[in-house]
Order: sequence, then C-alpha cells, then structure tokens
Amino acid sequence: MSRAPLQVAVLISGRGTNMSAIARECRDGRLNARIGIVLSDRPGAAGLATARTLGIEAHAIPWQGAAGREEFERSLDAALARVRPDIIVLAGFMRILSPQFVASHAGRILNIHPSLLPKYSGLHTHRRALEAGEREHGASVHFVTAELDGGPLVLQSRVPVSVEDTEESLSARVQKTEHIIYPRVIGWLAEGRLTWRQDRPWLDGRPLIEPVVEDFGADRN
Repeated sequence: MSRAPLQVAVLISGRGTNMSAIARECRDGRLNARIGIVLSDRPGAAGLATARTLGIEAHAIPWQGAAGREEFERSLDAALARVRPDIIVLAGFMRILSPQFVASHAGRILNIHPSLLPKYSGLHTHRRALEAGEREHGASVHFVTAELDGGPLVLQSRVPVSVEDTEESLSARVQKTEHIIYPRVIGWLAEGRLTWRQDRPWLDGRPLIEPVVEDFGADRN
C-alpha cells in the first residue's frame, strides 16, 4: 500500500535555495512529499517569488522585533494550522524560535546548518572554519530543539577544504551538498524510515545515536 505524500511547510528568510531543491524533487517524483506552504519573516525574500513560480502558496509574516515574537509565532502557527504539515522545514530561516514554539512541534521541525555540528553553531561558519584551518567542513541536518543548532543530528555532508578556498568558494561547495542531503532526509521521513520516538530520531527501526555522514570528496561535483 502506497504512502500518502508527506506534507511539508518551509520557512525561509532569503533566496530559499534549499526550498527550491526540495520542491524540484517533489515535482519530479523523486520525493513522496508535497510543500503545502512557504512562509518568510521577510516580505522581500526572493524565495517567496520563487515558490509562487513553482505553484506553491507563499506568504510573508513580517518580523516586528524580539518584543513581538509571541505575536509573530501566533501568526506563524495560524498559517501552519491551515495546511497541517507533517514536518516543518527551516531552510535559511534566520529567526530563533521560542522554546514554547519548538516544544509544541517537538519532533516535527528540521533545520539545515552549514557546518559539521557541533562545530561552528551560529553564524559565519565558513569563515570560522577557514580561520581555524579545518581540513574538512560540511552541512548538518538536525531536528530542532530549544538549544540553538543543538538538536539531534540526522545526516551530514562532508567536503574537503583546500588551501585555495575562500569563504565564497567553500560556501558554494557546501551549499551544493545541502541541496542533496536535505531532500534525502525528507525522503527518509516520507518513506517511514526516519521517525521521532522517545524524544529522539530513529532510523530504520533503531535509535540514531550518531548522524549518517556522506563524504563529498574532491571527485564529486
């Protein structure tokens, strides 16, 4: 018996390149999922127009500052309730969600972060990796908890760092892997391989203690 498509909501703040990658996988039938809505905290986010071009409902819920976070999250919840997503996907969403919001959606929020967590949580990850002389870098898909970039890891991409790398070149190479690993994790959810049980992720019927790591060596484009 075939599974119903996984219902996905995507939150963005900018171009939404990961959202676009996920939407293409859905459109082309490689991912048994459907993006029901795209929401942004920034009315001018380019990803809103991209989503609409792809035929996806897209709206801005403007961020009014930290003092208005409670109202912002109420509006966010109301928009999400209309589509009742199975999973909320943060794709370049630059706002920190409150512990209360995260708790109300426990096990149903994913994020992708451009580093090999737990290294380099927060901002400017590529610059910090280069300054530290790292020999490898990458991206991490994880479930969201109240701890910033600290939720349980699911899948990581690993890329080599070369002596010629700049912040821009490293960022571009890592982002290419993001467009592969994020849809892959959503696919695991859609297939029932990845679940959230007992406050932790399970993959293929077993607790996921360490993240799956995929190596994107120099020979991969």
